[in-house]
Amino acid sequence: MKPSEFPPPVRPGEFISPVTSGPENRIEVGILFVGAGPANLAGAIRLAQLLDQAPEVKAALGEFPIAIVEKGKYPGAHLLAGAILNPVSLKRLFPGLKEGEFPLEVPVQKEALYLLSQEKEYKVPLPPTMRNHGNYVISVSRFGKWLAEQAEALGVSIFSETAGAKLLVENGAIRGVKSGDKGRDRTGAPMENFQEGAEILAKATVLGEGAQGHLTQTAIAHFEITRLNPQTYSLGVKEIWEVPHPPEEVIHTMGWPLRGEKKYNEFGGSFLYPMGGNLVSLGLVVGLGYRNACTSVHDLLQLMKTHPFFRKILEGGRRLENGWGAKTIPEGGYYSVPDRLHLPGGLLVGDSAGFLNVPALKGIHYAMASGMLAAEAIFEALKSGKDLGQPDALSGYDAAVRKSFILRDLHRVRNMRQAFDHGFVPGMLLAGLMTVTGGAFPGWRFQTRRDADEPLLLEKREYPKPDGKYIFDKLTSVHASGNSSRDNQPNHLRLEVRVPEEVGEAWIHMCPANVYEWGTDAEGKKVVRMNPTNCVQCGAIGAKGGRLTPPEGGSGPQYTLT
Repeated sequence: MKPSEFPPPVRPGEFISPVTSGPENRIEVGILFVGAGPANLAGAIRLAQLLDQAPEVKAALGEFPIAIVEKGKYPGAHLLAGAILNPVSLKRLFPGLKEGEFPLEVPVQKEALYLLSQEKEYKVPLPPTMRNHGNYVISVSRFGKWLAEQAEALGVSIFSETAGAKLLVENGAIRGVKSGDKGRDRTGAPMENFQEGAEILAKATVLGEGAQGHLTQTAIAHFEITRLNPQTYSLGVKEIWEVPHPPEEVIHTMGWPLRGEKKYNEFGGSFLYPMGGNLVSLGLVVGLGYRNACTSVHDLLQLMKTHPFFRKILEGGRRLENGWGAKTIPEGGYYSVPDRLHLPGGLLVGDSAGFLNVPALKGIHYAMASGMLAAEAIFEALKSGKDLGQPDALSGYDAAVRKSFILRDLHRVRNMRQAFDHGFVPGMLLAGLMTVTGGAFPGWRFQTRRDADEPLLLEKREYPKPDGKYIFDKLTSVHASGNSSRDNQPNHLRLEVRVPEEVGEAWIHMCPANVYEWGTDAEGKKVVRMNPTNCVQCGAIGAKGGRLTPPEGGSGPQYTLT
């Protein structure tokens, strides 16, 4: 039984639209960035820097030369990562900045990797890919907020609480986006405060929506973009704790509570990072290609905290009230990068393009670099007087990315994540050989399949009961995310509700926000029911057989420390 056998109710081309509105419901901008993550914020900043050197080019872009639409309440509201930042792209973007002038929390001084059994931990040598000397622990939410401030200081217009609902396409080129309506009730009927979404037109549209971007998926399908391997994903669940004695070292673990047998296909690991003062960031990341329908990443994190190694660190501490969140991560690597990153009138950047190095646990500096390369390609095309809607007007971006350290780094570890599909121990051995040979071993491409194509088994698993002190349930955790979704807004989740037991249980257990549950229809038949206002837009459902579309702008979590 596979989730992909029960596709979501989505019509082909449903999220594509021509330009239809009159001037009263239209906003014209120069260059539009969709999503206020590190990739697009860095791209918008870099473009602003370049335009300041070419006033005639800037003037031709109109009243809003550069605009960003962000579905969250504010920039950073939906940003979550481990996170350790390699500052190489930040230093290129702001060469004059000195340490202490940007929000890098803690420089990495010490680090360690542990292999966990159920009761013990074993310190093991740190692979070269995981070494972090010269890097910094950050809150990506705070980092995004700071980048947004830098962008606005350069004249970039940021429209928060604005979700990109449809991709505007005319004459084979992207013309911009249609933002989502506001003020509809759960049936879709307009309420007294109804506000129709606006058409935002641009000379070029940069899609940097993250791992499960709604318009990115729409564009990839519409323009028939392919990959050598399908993109696969992992789900990370994270907590921020205040503890009496935080460790000084950056800690990663592998092994328990994940099971190494091939039949479960469980891959992942944990992290514990010092964040300055008495704060630590603790999380667990698990590949969504797992096969047991009863796997719950949120509950595995709670189970992991019962291990003596973690309990000793957390003893006497508390999870912060705004200290929980969840997010999917693209982990397909080099062979899952789209064969084209440029579209007529558009570009793919950051996690939307799959620029994440799984063995190194890094993606932010790749995202920022891709955004900057996108800005430079757009600027060169504008200077040359090109129509950015022409098929190859922005092809310079592809060429620049393929010459950059982004794909060079991803190529070096091109089969390393896929090695663990053979089980934990074989995966470790294969990954070791790949590290030694710089990726030359085995000499061919390891093929993969979509997470939703993995067959499911149904095997009960025991998780610890919440105590409200160290172990937390999903609903309490959703509250700790600052979730602000309006109760009666329309359902933004597309899901086939009549599914076999294995598929329904997989969705129910997978969701870290308790969105899905069993119910009955009018005929008394068992169906999957949804509580969409719980959703923190982590994107996991999109990897495992459903489709996440954007809810009303401003909905979802309000992260500040994640």
